[in-house]
Parts: sequence; structure tokens; C-alpha cells
Amino acid sequence: MGSLAYTEGIMNKPIHTFHIPVMGTAYSIDTPVKVARYGIHSVISLVDDNLIEQMRQFYCEKEHEPYTPITKNDEDFRARRITAYLDLVNRIVQRQFAELKASAFEPGTEITKYFEMLAEDSVLKAAWQHMLSCSDPKLKADLQKNLRESIRPGDINVNIMTKLDRDNYDEQGNLKPAEFSDALSALRGYAQSSLQSAIVFSAGINRRLYTYAEQFKDFYADATGHIKKRIILKVSDFRSSIIQGKFFAKKGLWISEYRVESGLNCGGHAFASQGFLMGPILEEFRVKREGLITELHNIYNEALKLKNKIPFAKPHAITVTAQGGIGTYKEDKFLLFHYGLNSTGWATPFLLCPDVTNVDPITLEKLSKAGEKDLYLSDVSPLGVPFNNLRGSLSDLEKDAKVLRGRPGSACPKSYLVSNTEFTPRPICTASRQYQKLKIDQLNALNLDEKEYKKRFDAIVVKACICHDLGQSVLTNNNIQTKVPGFTAVCPGPNLAYFSKIATLKEMADHIYGRINLLNDTPRPNMFIKELGMYVDYLKKDVSKSLECLNEQKIKYYTEFKNNLLDGIEYYRKLFPQMVEETLEFRTKTLNDLEDCHQRLLKVAEEYAQAFSTESKLISA
Repeated sequence: MGSLAYTEGIMNKPIHTFHIPVMGTAYSIDTPVKVARYGIHSVISLVDDNLIEQMRQFYCEKEHEPYTPITKNDEDFRARRITAYLDLVNRIVQRQFAELKASAFEPGTEITKYFEMLAEDSVLKAAWQHMLSCSDPKLKADLQKNLRESIRPGDINVNIMTKLDRDNYDEQGNLKPAEFSDALSALRGYAQSSLQSAIVFSAGINRRLYTYAEQFKDFYADATGHIKKRIILKVSDFRSSIIQGKFFAKKGLWISEYRVESGLNCGGHAFASQGFLMGPILEEFRVKREGLITELHNIYNEALKLKNKIPFAKPHAITVTAQGGIGTYKEDKFLLFHYGLNSTGWATPFLLCPDVTNVDPITLEKLSKAGEKDLYLSDVSPLGVPFNNLRGSLSDLEKDAKVLRGRPGSACPKSYLVSNTEFTPRPICTASRQYQKLKIDQLNALNLDEKEYKKRFDAIVVKACICHDLGQSVLTNNNIQTKVPGFTAVCPGPNLAYFSKIATLKEMADHIYGRINLLNDTPRPNMFIKELGMYVDYLKKDVSKSLECLNEQKIKYYTEFKNNLLDGIEYYRKLFPQMVEETLEFRTKTLNDLEDCHQRLLKVAEEYAQAFSTESKLISA
């Protein structure tokens, strides 16, 4: 095959079919510096500008660049810190990639590592292997030139958790304008950076944030259709994608990617859907994808006309990706081919890769030894949203020690999760010492019996200072001093139970692409089965907590939740036999696991049917 044909094929293919999603505030804060030069996309959290500023100082010193602090006394400091850090990371990656691109095609070099990590069916890898086998010196030099021109670095993407949008005040205590809120400042910081990449919006709709994006030209397509800063929506169902996609389209902004994440089988905060399972959601995207693109394109063009911008005859590209609980090469390939996905997200397994993420040595050892029972959905988040947690984390050990010392709660050094106004006019955090003292004082005045008192007390002190502690690991690893010591919090998904080996980036890429197997000996269910089981457990726990305050609305919600799970089970009965790349033994086991989940769900429904019936009679009476 001629070199021109190779080049044309290469330029139309993605470098990798996996990406590394955001992990906490610190675990992926500098992951692009470690992986982008190899063509791998990753995501930086924009929650913690204090941590971002500390990392900027660290990397300026490491890269011998001048560092001028941006302090909280400076105007628009949060946005400026984010812009400065992202520009720094961009410069570092560009330098790294230039060095990689210029390195020799020899064993052990950076450019060789770039090609070695590619998937076996990659067009780019085929071109590299063709070059290696070439014996003609002149042709080989031409092929090497084409390869250097065809490679590109991965994207330095960023993430805003839309629900974290604290309003801010000036030194006199006056409320600042809306554009100085946490989320809007973070968006501005990214918009004003030099990056050509994407911003991921997660955790639901924030209308003022989405509307604010209209103010920045980089989010609009240029005359050629190129969008310098693309928008990615992390979603957990198709309906949400339509609603949010239309919201942006009406503003002349295009959603470039819908990133489907499992509601429960993921890391970090778990935003459970109403029983909508990942398989059926991806099926809906597969079936309705073209219709979605057409509908959004029409709305988008009408909005462009109203803004006196030229509409586009053809819609821009829309990619669909999935993440949450993927653990094997066969699962990954099935998702890509059966649902026509453009990429898959692998997060939690990379917590065991020190050359990719920031995990301190103590926590890394705990993670490598963690089993299924060590990984659980907790109530530690001040947001009141289930949070994937590791039993015995340094954060939880310190939190419990404070309770034993009679001083529960955190000093709240960063206050990113403030939301409660029960005792104060200005929101405070439910993990703070201030809130927990006030709440415990209120509890003490109720004269409750011992059992009820303990139940309510534990519900107060379980909250942890995760916005501070999620940032501690990178500080520990890099010996960065901080005024307020932290204790590492970590938020792995349940998928970690099946990985134990502390691995390298190359080894994890080899696992993803099926060249090696990094799974441990713990029996691992199919990712869809794992999620289904988690949803059955979640439903049972949620219903049992609500038995004392059931009403008609809750009964309707739980009934729909159960019915959605039943629909998902029926879908999987037809899907699993189609997984022909799996062994017959595995497919049989998966169908048996599906039936076990079905029976567990029916048992849950039966257990609470009488309670529902009794409550319905009371309501109707």
C-alpha cells in the first residue's frame, strides 16, 4: 500500500479508542502532562482553584518557568488561576510532544512507545509496522516522515461539576455578580485559556452556567465548522441529552459529545437514574442518534440565523462515548462495535497506575488490596449524594478520630461544597465543625432514646471534608506544603475490586487492548450485571429508608424505578446471547446472573408491596 493511502486512512481515525475521565480534584489534575503526548485524552477537574494554583507553582519550578502568584486578593483570581494553569499544562504538553515527535524510531524511545501503545487494529499502528518492515532506506525515511506528520497529542480536557456553583462575596461581605460564582468563574478560566479541547459538564443542568457559555467565541464553530473549545455533556439517560442538547442548540452552541456514564457503577459521586440501565440507554442512543443530530441541527441553525451567523448545511460531528465499570477487552470491544461508540472511558483502574494518576503510597496500597466489601456507596458527601468510597481511607479514619476526640467536623478550609442555610444566613458545609456542632446541639435538646439519638448523630458526623481531602494525595506525592493538613479521600468505583496489580500506563493500555490481562482472581460479573445488581441494592435501601414517610409520589417513583429495571432485564435477556466474542460458558453464567438479579428484584418488590398497598389505602382514605 502506498504512503498516501496510509496517511489518508490515519487522519480519519482516532488515535486511541479509550480516554481517561476526571477523577476527584487531584487524581487527574496533571494526568495530561503524563499521557497527552501519547495521543491519550484526559480530563482535569476545575473545582479546586487553590490546588490548581499549588500545582501551577510546582510545575513552574519543575519546568524552570517564572512563577508569579495569583492570590485571593487579586481581581478575578479563580478564573485567572485556572487560565494560567491550563496554559502552563498546554505548553508542557506541546514541548513534550515536540520532543517525542523528533525522537528516533528505535527501541525504548518516546515515539516508539507512542506506537507500541496503540490498538492492534489501529490504522496508524499498521502504518508504523509497515515502516518497520520496509528495507528500502529512502522509502523508509518517507514513511517515517508521514508517521511523524500523522501523530497528534491527546486533548487536555476539563470538567465542571455543574452543581458546585457557590456564590462568592467581596471583602465587605457584599454578594459578587453571578459571573464570579465558582462554576462561571471556572468556565471563564477555561474559555480564556489557549487550549483547543473540550469542557465536560457533569451532574445535571445549570442554566446560568450554560447561558454564560454564549459569551465566549471559542465555543462557536468558525466558518469551516471547526470548534476550538467543544462541549461534552456527561449524561445518564437519553431524555436528559435531548433536553440539554436543545438548550445549547437554541443558543447556537453545538454539543460535540454525549458521554454516557453509569449512574451507580462509577467512581466519585453516584447520580442514580430512575432505574435506567446502561445497556438500554446506549441502545436508545444507537437507534435515535441520527434523529437527535437532525433535530438539534435544525434548532442550531435557526439560532445561528438569529445571531446573524451563517448556518451550516451539514451538522457538526457528534460522538457518543460510555464509561463506568468497563473492565475487560471484550467488554470494551462489544461497547464500541455493538453500540457504535466512538470511545470508552477507563477511570478507576488507572488509580493503580502511578505514572498516570496521583495516589499517595498508603492509599495506593489500600486500593491495591481492596476487595468488593471495601468499596461501597457512602453518605460522606456534604452534597447529600451517594459517594463511592474506600473503607479505611485516611480521610475516614481522621473523621472518626475527631468524633472520638469530641470535636467532630472539619475546619472547612476551602468551602467548595457549602449549601446548608439551616442555621446561618450564608450557606455552610454539612461536613464543617460549625454545622455539626449546631446540629448536635439541636439534637441534644430533643431528649431522644439512645437508639434514635445514635442514628441521627451518626447521620450528622458521617459527612467528610471531601473537597479538601480529595486534593491531598497529589500534595503528599510531590511534597507540597499546605497550611491546613489534609487526609486523603479517594473515590474509586466498584470495578477496582477486580484489579490489584500496581501497573504502568503501557500495561493498562495493553490490558484495554487485550494484549495482557491485569484482572485479579476475584470472580468478576459482566459490567451490565454489576450495575443491575447495584440498582437492585440501591432500590431496596432507598425504599427501606422511606417506609416511615411514604406518600403517593414516592410510591409512583419506586414503581417506575422497578418497572424500568424489569424492562432492562428483558432487554439483557435478548442482548447477552449476542455477545459472541465471549465464551459460551461466560454467556451462560451471565444469563444465570441476570436471573438471580431478577429474582432479587421480585423479592424486593414483594417485600414492600404490602407497605405500598397500605399507604395507598391511607392516602385514598
